[in-house]
Amino acid sequence: MMRKIIFLSTAALLSLSLLSCFGPSGMSTTQGGEVTGIHGTATNEPVPYGMVLIKRGSIKMGDEKQDSLWSTGAPSKDISVDAFWMDETEVSNAKYRQFVFWVRDSIIRERLADPAYGGDETFKITEDEYGEPITPYLNWKKPIPWKKPTEEELRAIESVYITNPITGEKMLDASQMNYRYEVYDYTQAALRKNRLKPEERNRNTDIPVDYNAMITISKDTAYIDDEGLIVRETINRPLSSAYDFLNTYIVNIYPDTTCWINDFPNANNETYLQLYFSHPKYDNYPVVGVSWEQANAFCAWRTEYLLRGMGAQAKWIQRYRLPSEAEWEFAARGKKGSRFPWEQDDTKSDAGCYYANYKPGEGNYTQDGSLITSACGIFSANSNGLYDMAGNVAEWTSTVYTDAGVLQMSDMNPDLQYRAAKEDPYSLKKKAIRGGSWKDPVKYIQGATRSYEYQNESRSYIGFRCVRSFTGNDNRR
Repeated sequence: MMRKIIFLSTAALLSLSLLSCFGPSGMSTTQGGEVTGIHGTATNEPVPYGMVLIKRGSIKMGDEKQDSLWSTGAPSKDISVDAFWMDETEVSNAKYRQFVFWVRDSIIRERLADPAYGGDETFKITEDEYGEPITPYLNWKKPIPWKKPTEEELRAIESVYITNPITGEKMLDASQMNYRYEVYDYTQAALRKNRLKPEERNRNTDIPVDYNAMITISKDTAYIDDEGLIVRETINRPLSSAYDFLNTYIVNIYPDTTCWINDFPNANNETYLQLYFSHPKYDNYPVVGVSWEQANAFCAWRTEYLLRGMGAQAKWIQRYRLPSEAEWEFAARGKKGSRFPWEQDDTKSDAGCYYANYKPGEGNYTQDGSLITSACGIFSANSNGLYDMAGNVAEWTSTVYTDAGVLQMSDMNPDLQYRAAKEDPYSLKKKAIRGGSWKDPVKYIQGATRSYEYQNESRSYIGFRCVRSFTGNDNRR
């Protein structure tokens, strides 16, 4: 069973946890009986590794200049977004591989603690520092015995590998690389109509309280069936506790390396299928073949991985997530809101050097120096310090794709989210992607250009980067 990450709280619990940061009494020093307030200690949030701060600001989202050459039909609206951290580059193969290997190692540790594989209980922590029993979790300080394992330890280690029946090559069993995580839906929990106490659901005192009214909520759940297959369901159930807003996901997180074949029929891309994700040559290239669901799982794991080492400071840290469509465009267009991440309207310098990896001409992929993807960050950064916000790979956002786009969203931190269930119509599974890719012509790499892909699809030209809401001291801006 996989370790899980839980973003769980209620309004009361959150308020209590924040209050606890200001001292055991929750009282401030009085000045002659005057109310002086309870003040926390402001701190500068540490710069997350590999991220840059995008300061709060506003932009005309979309392109109001619908010229005849590059017309994209992007809806246009003035919007504002708060500050956030954003990855300098797209998530690379090496970073995503760390996720895959973490899942592999967690499975091995679970099995090393299983009596069926020897039952070494030291691979799990079952007591707190006072010797009291707790919910068991994996002991990551206990090393896996890669060298000189016992016979039972070797069975546990070898259980996550398979042998290719044709070549005899030992390979990681991709079908076992499943990551389980849970996300608390703060938005649904905050809605007044979803309050647990009937008297809190409506403030109109002319309407009598119906204490027998039953509130039905929807929540996502997942489990692995007897055949080892992941089953995802969205269930409706009567609201009974805060746990009804806790959604469970199980995602197979191994990239779809066959996308290189399926995306390009009648092309000799077998080398990329075999080597792109696994060969050291491509370590710093953007990971591809990752669906929107897998990208979200990476964000959840990255949050868990960070919080494990944060200690008391973890309470202030926001989770990693995909950027909203508005955040992505705001960051990509730079400090001047340019059409491209660079300030010029042309895609190459006067010396003929290209500013991005895209498809410069019909059938001509190599004119910009690359045939497929290029290593992350080899082109110049934009004015926000972000690399490859045009071309290389298109990037997933958190936002549902609709034709109306930003016009049906708020003008403050606009976003429209819907995590479509398996049984939903396929049209509801469209997610906005931005930036264009190595295979796209110039009109798709503009900052305002919108496109989409279905959340369960994986492509050889779509990757992602993470963001995190900024909680640091305002004077940093």
